[in-house]
Amino acid sequence: MTKEDVKSTYKSNDTEEWLDTVWTRPIGYRWALFFQRFNIHPNTVTILSMIIGAGSSWFFAHGSYRTEGMDGLLYNLIAMLLLAWANFYDSADGQLARMTGKKTRLGRILDGAASEVWFIPIYLSLVYRFYVHHDWEFRMLGIENTGQNTWIAVSVFLAVVLYSGFGCHSRQCGIADYYRQIHLFFLKGEAGSELDNSVQQQKLYDETPWKGNFLWKAFLKTYVNYTRTQEKQTPEFQRLMKKLRERYGETGHIPQEFRDRFRALSLPMMKWTNILTFNTRAIVLYATCLADVPWLYFFFEVVIMTAICRYMRARHERFCKELCSQL
Repeated sequence: MTKEDVKSTYKSNDTEEWLDTVWTRPIGYRWALFFQRFNIHPNTVTILSMIIGAGSSWFFAHGSYRTEGMDGLLYNLIAMLLLAWANFYDSADGQLARMTGKKTRLGRILDGAASEVWFIPIYLSLVYRFYVHHDWEFRMLGIENTGQNTWIAVSVFLAVVLYSGFGCHSRQCGIADYYRQIHLFFLKGEAGSELDNSVQQQKLYDETPWKGNFLWKAFLKTYVNYTRTQEKQTPEFQRLMKKLRERYGETGHIPQEFRDRFRALSLPMMKWTNILTFNTRAIVLYATCLADVPWLYFFFEVVIMTAICRYMRARHERFCKELCSQL
């Protein structure tokens, strides 16, 4: 296996994060070779990733060394290894799809859902963990450790976790993925991107009969909502695309000069999209769980990651507006 072999499975050099290039992609490539040898479909690898990632939640539910001693530390290390393993498979499924040409719409939908399937049970397990281990936090805040106060605190924490997961995590990862697909679209064209729009997905959903397609329809409905949310967050980009279609008709007719200009403006955004997806989030999760302060992770997600996301969106929308005015 050479570096060039691994690079051949990248979506693009522009969109790869440094940590992925030296760690995740090489390991993912080895797994992809293994799965290719046994003719395992990329979608199967994605589902395995979901199972392993969700399974890590049982181990994250345990306190670390401060609250459960060496056993707790071991549980948390296992949780980290399982989530890292799930991420390797999440890399391997895309690499395998590009190696074998087995790209499917279902694979795209499953890949987008994988993070949700991991983090929903993990987040809920951390709520349970706080319910069991909250003595130190109560002492720091001067709260009497009674049953009533415990349930009040857990209820408040659950509300924060739900907001963090569905209001922050999901939207942050969704918009980061969208910006990467936009970048790939202008870099490689439609063939090298998975840039979808809600109108196309809604049409596909409407044309698919319920009979014999219940699960597929359910997946499609989820994906329609996913793409619609992305579009609502990017009004200036939607105006730019509308203007490009009006001027050039087919998107394949967009001049290379314009594509190069867009790429130059979009490229600095890629580092922010990478921060908002897995690696940074996982590192903070690992650190806060090992330190036995998992609630601090949600502060990071709600405050720090939200600030980064808003900054990224503002910059992207600004240059899309400028490009639109020049057409």
